[in-house]
Amino acid sequence: MSAATTGPEVQGTLGEAPPDKKRKKKDDGPITGKSPMQIAWGRLRRDKIAMLCLTVVFFFVLIAVFAGVIANAFNVTTETQFATEFIDVLNGNLPKIGPPLHPFTMEHPFGVAPASGDDNLAYWLYGCRTSLIIAGTSTLFAAVVGIVLGLLAGFLGGVVDKAISFVIDLFLTIPFLLAALVLAPIVNERFALSDNYASIQKFVLICILAFFGWMGLARLIRGEVLSLREREFVQAARVIGMPTRRILVRELLPNLAAPIVISISLMLPSFVAAEAGLAYLGIGVTDGISWGQVILKATDYFDTYPLYLWEPLLGIVALVLSLNLLGDAIRDAMDPKTRR
Repeated sequence: MSAATTGPEVQGTLGEAPPDKKRKKKDDGPITGKSPMQIAWGRLRRDKIAMLCLTVVFFFVLIAVFAGVIANAFNVTTETQFATEFIDVLNGNLPKIGPPLHPFTMEHPFGVAPASGDDNLAYWLYGCRTSLIIAGTSTLFAAVVGIVLGLLAGFLGGVVDKAISFVIDLFLTIPFLLAALVLAPIVNERFALSDNYASIQKFVLICILAFFGWMGLARLIRGEVLSLREREFVQAARVIGMPTRRILVRELLPNLAAPIVISISLMLPSFVAAEAGLAYLGIGVTDGISWGQVILKATDYFDTYPLYLWEPLLGIVALVLSLNLLGDAIRDAMDPKTRR
């Protein structure tokens, strides 16, 4: 039989594998979905400025937690027994050690305070702890109040919504600084002779900051809940007779994670700045250690000993700026539509 009469030839050579054999099977493993928080964290990790700010904030948190350990490692304390060893009485009570007037010494790395001879490093460490404790606790209390009232106002509606909205509007009309100037001295004077006066001052300041800091979050949560309560999953939960508390906690609250985290991240730096500002005005922590109190004392020596002022001031600026930039980055990561 000639070649012209033979059947169709098999394409390809004998040494060539069939096309389906050439395909490589890719083993990508099981396909898993990502939650909105995981997606946001992935975006945040790619933001170099956010990671730098997160590192700075973590640094200050470590300082606040281990302030006593760090102070012991440098052998510094907040109590100076022999101030005359470090203070030049004949030269305006300025320090005898430390820059810019004298050489650097590891005995007091940040120098000492004029007149009193207190170690600046010890006051800087414990001042950081005071600021973060007050700001963090105030933020926690304000967030809890704002979330609870916002959930109730948005979900229940009616008279409850009107009452809570009226309270929010009422508190927003009260100037925070004026209220703090009036309330803090009255309460502090009431407990002026107490043995725990410093702790009472911190508690009063926490209450004042939280008392006037929850309204923005409550209004935000209320608006979100007004939208979420009309969704199918909430309507289905109502139809099957799910209790209101469970709907709020199990159904609505997880869907409010993004606005809550964003609000808290922006609320914290404002409370850090407010604590230092109130202490500078003499109505915050006046009996304990605070960056604001150090700044108040340092203003009298700025011309002759500027280092005394710059140390706590730079600490506040670095902490507040890092928290603000981190809050903006968290907002952009959780809601890409807000990116500039």
